[in-house]
Amino acid sequence: MLKTALRNVLAHKAHLVMTVLAVCLGVAFVSGTLVFGETSTAASRAAASENLADLSVRVSPKPLEPGEPAPGGRPPVLDDATVAELAGISGVDSVRPSISGSAVLNTADGNPMRSAKRGGNRADAWIPGPGDKDPRFPIAQGHAPRTGDEIALDTGTAARGKHKIGDRITLATNGPVMHKRLVGIVTTEDTRVSSGSGTLVLFDRATARDMFGQSGAYSSIDLTAKPGTGDFDLAERVTDTLGADRAEIATASDLVAQQDRYVSVLVRGNEKVALIYALVALFIGSFLIVNTFTMLVARRSREIALLRAVGASRRQVIRSLLIEAGLVGLFSSALGFVLGLGLAVAMPHLMTIDGNAAPTGPLVIGATPIAAALLVGVGLTVLSAWLPSRKASRIAPVEALRAVHRPPSATASRYRAVAGGLLAFGGVALLISLSGAEDASDENLQNAVFGAFGLIVGLLMLAPILAVPMIRAGGKLTTRFGVVGRLSRENALRDPRRTAATASAVVVSTALVAGLAIIAHSSARALDRQAAAGLTADHLITADQMTGIDRATARRIADTPGVRTASAIADGQILLGGDNLSVTGVDPAGLDNVMKLDFVSGSLKGLKAGAVAVSETTAREHHLKAGSQADTTPGFGRDGIRTYTVIGVYRDNPAAGPAIGDRAEIQHLDENSQYFTRVLVATDKNGVSEAKLLDATGKNPLLTVQSRDEFVAEASGVMSIVINLMYGLLFLGGAISALGIANTLAMSITDRTREIGTLRAIGMHHAGIRTMIRLEALTVSAFGTILGVVSGTFGAWAIGSLANGSIEQYEFTLPWGTLLATGALSLAVGILAAALPARRAAGRSPLEAVAES
Repeated sequence: MLKTALRNVLAHKAHLVMTVLAVCLGVAFVSGTLVFGETSTAASRAAASENLADLSVRVSPKPLEPGEPAPGGRPPVLDDATVAELAGISGVDSVRPSISGSAVLNTADGNPMRSAKRGGNRADAWIPGPGDKDPRFPIAQGHAPRTGDEIALDTGTAARGKHKIGDRITLATNGPVMHKRLVGIVTTEDTRVSSGSGTLVLFDRATARDMFGQSGAYSSIDLTAKPGTGDFDLAERVTDTLGADRAEIATASDLVAQQDRYVSVLVRGNEKVALIYALVALFIGSFLIVNTFTMLVARRSREIALLRAVGASRRQVIRSLLIEAGLVGLFSSALGFVLGLGLAVAMPHLMTIDGNAAPTGPLVIGATPIAAALLVGVGLTVLSAWLPSRKASRIAPVEALRAVHRPPSATASRYRAVAGGLLAFGGVALLISLSGAEDASDENLQNAVFGAFGLIVGLLMLAPILAVPMIRAGGKLTTRFGVVGRLSRENALRDPRRTAATASAVVVSTALVAGLAIIAHSSARALDRQAAAGLTADHLITADQMTGIDRATARRIADTPGVRTASAIADGQILLGGDNLSVTGVDPAGLDNVMKLDFVSGSLKGLKAGAVAVSETTAREHHLKAGSQADTTPGFGRDGIRTYTVIGVYRDNPAAGPAIGDRAEIQHLDENSQYFTRVLVATDKNGVSEAKLLDATGKNPLLTVQSRDEFVAEASGVMSIVINLMYGLLFLGGAISALGIANTLAMSITDRTREIGTLRAIGMHHAGIRTMIRLEALTVSAFGTILGVVSGTFGAWAIGSLANGSIEQYEFTLPWGTLLATGALSLAVGILAAALPARRAAGRSPLEAVAES
C-alpha cells in the first residue's frame, strides 16, 4: 500500500497542490505567530536587560525610607573616596564607577528619538580607567567628551539620528533643552542600546554628576572579582568595609534575578498576544485543512471503491490514505514552517498601528514552533484524513459503478443537527447566564470562553441546515443577474455541507472581530465618561516616556500667573499578587482641586508611608477592603516585601489609576526618585494658556501640556491593545478565509468541469461563467459573514456584563462603521478569492471540458 500511496500522491497533481497549499498555510500561520511571539519576547527582554558580564558585585547608594534620618546628617553617597576604599579590598580585580541617567535627543530632522522601553534612553558618564579608556564604551570615531559642551553617541544612535562628528545636537534630560556638540562615537555591548530600540548619550564625568547625581557622587560602582574569589565572598567583604547602612550590595546573581523578575512582567503581554494569535490561527486553519481533506477523500470515493473491488481490505485502504496524508503533511509542514518564518518577519510591520510598533529583533526559533508545525501539519492532516477515510472504506465495491455523488445519510445529518443544537443551546445558555454578572472573575471568564466556543461550534455544525433558508432568501438578490444568478444560488445549495464548510473560517473570523470591536468601542466610550467625571484639573503636564519633571520645574508651574493649584504626581510600580500594579503618588493637600475621587469606603485622610487607597477593580481582583493588609514587592526588579494598609476604596478613575499612595514613598520606588511624572493644574477664573505653561517648563519638548478635554479624549487609548488585536485577527481570519474559499471553489470547479463545459457549449459566455462563480463565492461569504456578525454581537452583549463590572458606566453600543467595514471586507474577500478559480473555469475549452472524465 506504500506504493499505492506514493502513486496516489503523484497521480492527482492538481489536488496535491491544493492540499499542500491548505496544510502549508495552516502551518505557516500557527508557526509564524509562535516564532513572532518568541522573537518579540526576546527583543523586549534584550531591550530591557543590562549586560552583566564581568560584574561580580554592584554597590549602590542605599535609598532612605520616607522620614528616615540620614546617617551622619547627610544621605549616603558613593564618591572617589569610596572607589579607592573598594579598590583596596582583598579579592577586587577592578573597580568601575558609573553615573547614569536618562537623556532624549533629537534626530537631525528635529524629531525626538524616544524609546518605548523603560531605561531605553540611556545617559552615562565617560569615566576613563587605565590607558585613559572606558572599557564599557570603546571609541569608534572622534574622542571622548571632555567638557560640558561635548557629548558622544553610540554607533546605532548616531546612525538612526543621522548625526556625524561636529554636529550640534538638541537634547534634554529632566531640565531645559540643551545643545551639545558631538565629538565621539562609541560602541557598546549593552543590549538595552545595541538591540536597536534604545539610545545612548555620553557626557564627561563632571557634567554627568551635575545632571544625574550629587556633587562628587556616583550612581553605582561595579566590582570584578579576582580569579579564585567568589561573588558572595566579595560581597561580604564589601559589606564589612562599607557597612550595611551605607550602601546596597548586590551580587551578579542578585541582579540577574531582579532583572528576570522585571523582564518577565514586561514581556508577559507579548507572550499572551502571540498565544492568542496562534490559537486563533490553529482554530481557523484547522477548518481549512479538515475541509480540504474531507472534500478530497469524498471525491475519490469511486477510486477507493475500485481498490476494494480488486481485493484491498478496509484496513489497507485506510492505511494507504493515512500514509498519503502523512507524506503530504510532512512536506507541507516543512514548506509551511519556512513561510511562517517570513510571516514572523512581516508581522511586526503588519501590526504597527498608530505608530505602536511591535518589538523586533533576530528571529528566535525554539522547540515550540517546530513542534506546533509538525502537530498541525502532520497530526491534524492525518486526523483530517482518518475521519473521512473510515467512512470511504465502508463503500461497497458496487458503488464504483455509480457516477453520482452520494449525499450524507439522513441519520448522520440528524445526529449532526442534534449535536449542533445542543452545543449552540448550551453556549447561549452560558452566555445569557453572564448577563447579570458583576465582575470578570476567573469563573465568569471561563464560562464566557466555554459559552462562546459552544455557540460558534454549534453554529458551525448547524450551518448546513441554516444555509438552505438563508441562501434561498439571499437568492432574491442574486437572481437579479438572470440565469447566472440562479445557477450560482443552486450551486451553493447543491451541497449545503460543502457550503457550510467553506464559510466556517469566515464565521469564526467575523465573530471574533465583531465581538472585540463592540467590546472595545463600548469600553472606550465608558472610559471617556470616567475620565471626564474623575478629573477636575484644567491642564495636565506629563513627562514623555522615561523622563521626569524636576522640582524646580514643578515650582515654576505653580508660580505661573493664573495657576490656582499645581499638584505634582509621582507614579510607581509594585507587584501585588503577581500582577504589575501602577501606584499614583500624591500629596493630599490641594488634590481635591484637580482630581475627583468617589470613595465607596474609607478616604484619603491619614495617607502616609505604608498606606494606600485602591480602586474598586483592584480591590475586587485582589480581595481587598478598607483596613486590609497587602504584601507587595517593589517593581522594576527590586527586592524586599512592603506591607501596605488599605485606607480606602474609590470608584475606578483613569486619572487616579489602580492605586494611590504617599508621594514621597512612591518616589522611592523609582530610580529617578527626585522627579515627578506629571503635574495636574487647576487655574483661577481667568485661566492660563498652554503656551505660558510650556514656557514654565523651559519649552522642554519632552514635556506635554494637555487640556482636560484632550486628556479625556486620550483616556480611551488604553483600548489600543484590543484594537490592535482586533485588526490582527481580522487580517489573520481574512487571509485564511480567502484561501479556504479559493481552495474549495477550485476543487468544486474541478468536480464540475463537464458541467461548466456544457454551459459553455450551449452558449454561456466567458463573462457569464466568471460572474456565476463570483456570485457563488459572494453568497458563501455573505452567509458566513451574517452568522459571524450575529454570533459575535450576541457574545459581546452577553460578555459585556463582565466589562460592566470592571469599567464603571459601561454601556453596550454598536460601532456601526466598524461592523459595516468588517462585513464589506468579508464580502470582498469572497469575491477576490473567486477571481482565479473563475478565470480558470472560464478559460477551459468547451469540448475539452465536456470530454474530461
